[in-house]
Amino acid sequence: MIILIDVGNTEVKIGITQGKSIDQKFRITTDRNLSADAYYLLISPFIKGEKVEKVAISSVVPTVTKALRDMFTKYYQTQPLIVGPGIKTGINVKTDYPKEVGADLICAVAGARNEPTPVLIVDLGTATKYIYMEKATIKGVIITPGVMISMRAMVSNTALLPEFDLEVPSKVLGTNTIACMQSGVTYGVAAQVDGLVERIKNEVGVPFKVIMTGGLSEIIEPLCHTKVERDEHLVLEGLLDILLKN
Repeated sequence: MIILIDVGNTEVKIGITQGKSIDQKFRITTDRNLSADAYYLLISPFIKGEKVEKVAISSVVPTVTKALRDMFTKYYQTQPLIVGPGIKTGINVKTDYPKEVGADLICAVAGARNEPTPVLIVDLGTATKYIYMEKATIKGVIITPGVMISMRAMVSNTALLPEFDLEVPSKVLGTNTIACMQSGVTYGVAAQVDGLVERIKNEVGVPFKVIMTGGLSEIIEPLCHTKVERDEHLVLEGLLDILLKN
């Protein structure tokens, strides 16, 4: 069994595989305060006593990285591969400061490295990332506030706007407060995707494929006018690709 873990600011995504495709996927809430023992209690039910041969971790939360590394070392006698400096990824980074590029971006590009054409990856996580790549090379990135950040900011910074569930309203123009807010954070993000794709096309001057990933891609993808291919497991697939290279 191979365990793949993508640690984000909001969720920890866990993939289980035998080495080819992601067989099972689970999510737990990211908690920076949990110890290695506490994470063991959360994660061990998914492993169900099977032998853990390899572990790979992509993380943007250092305290959780340490807790998970200690957990797998203590309970499974396995030293995880952690994506970072010194790890062979096969990805080139053509940015001003390559070391600033997060492990999640690297893994997303690794998951799409075999695409024959240039690709724009739209990763709808805590932050929304637009990653433009050509031939396994990151050429540029856009980062915007994610859907959940926008929801929390709207509610916490306004006195009269209520809490609301993330659902797609039946019409773009809402006729009550909840529907108006839901429209803003669903159709609004879809319009952002459409608009930024057009601007990127004008800038790079070549056709490219758009792949959408992340937990909220299932909600946003149907609302986009842009032709989008959705791949929910892209980051975990890239993490597996990097693990096998090392």
